[in-house]
Amino acid sequence: MARFLKKRLKNKGEIPGTPVFVGEQKLEKCRIRIIDYDPKNLEETELPSIGPATKYLDTDTVSWINIDGLHDMDVINEVGEMFRLHPLTLEDITNTDQRPKMVEYDEYIYIVLKMLFYDDKNEEIVAEQLSMIIGPNYILTFQERIGDIFDPVRQRIRKQKGRVRTLGSDYLAYILLDTIVDNYFYLIESLGEKIEDLEVELIEENSAEKLNSLNFYKRELSYIRKSVFPVKDTITHLLRLDSELIGDDVRHFLKDLEDLTTQVNDALEVYRELLTDLLNIYHTNIGSKLNEIIKVLTIFSVIFIPLTFFAGIYGTNFEYLPELHFRYSYFIFWGALLVIALGMLFYFKRKKWI
Repeated sequence: MARFLKKRLKNKGEIPGTPVFVGEQKLEKCRIRIIDYDPKNLEETELPSIGPATKYLDTDTVSWINIDGLHDMDVINEVGEMFRLHPLTLEDITNTDQRPKMVEYDEYIYIVLKMLFYDDKNEEIVAEQLSMIIGPNYILTFQERIGDIFDPVRQRIRKQKGRVRTLGSDYLAYILLDTIVDNYFYLIESLGEKIEDLEVELIEENSAEKLNSLNFYKRELSYIRKSVFPVKDTITHLLRLDSELIGDDVRHFLKDLEDLTTQVNDALEVYRELLTDLLNIYHTNIGSKLNEIIKVLTIFSVIFIPLTFFAGIYGTNFEYLPELHFRYSYFIFWGALLVIALGMLFYFKRKKWI
């Protein structure tokens, strides 16, 4: 499946607001997990279906319901009915080719982002769509597969580290978003170190392998940029949102997160420009080497032009050619050739052509 744009044949011609799964199915069955907490109590369990989650809707606790797997439309529609989600929200959740964005509804806020991972098997960066619903006392997250970058957040909730157990669902949404952005930094820094190492290698040696590496890193950065660049606007819209679902105490954290996304985008642009410069250096080095080769060949050609002229004249078959029967003509001939060749080399050297 294409990395930059996914096929949308399944939802072609469908009525807007109809949830149709677009993407690659990565699980056989949806998994539903819930973490429900307040400052004193914590409940963590895996639900057989979304039905039992109704008991958490009318409580004072904060509930984080995570659904892994987006292909089961029955589960998605049931979640939509239970939490009164807009049909367009359900459509966006199941379409895994969404651009990062934030949409405000009457009873909740919908955010969609990309989580980035490095695939060791294929040696490339892959993206997984994360959809987040921020409600009054709950957070819904929808992921494509099992496994994410939120384990440190779960540990903070379990061990009561920081403010997470004392604040509401808006703060939980913030730390989830912050974790995603921090992971962006980690991937960009790791890729940046390899690019900087390649810069040193490229100065020492040009090869087709180095060109392949440059093109690979350029493609990966473009893929990261597609997923990361719109995140700043998403956080900015969330920060400026006039909604009771986002408290004033959390807005300070969101401001810091906005600054962090600016740094991420700046780092991306720096490495993109560096790769462009490295490609220019590569082609410049190739051109310089080609010019050196052409210069050497030209010098040899220029030297051999008069030598060929002499050899052509004295290689003719005229019987009365001057010096033809002179005893030392052969040695004089070679001496003249050497004098001409060495004289031209001296002249080129004096002119600093070689």
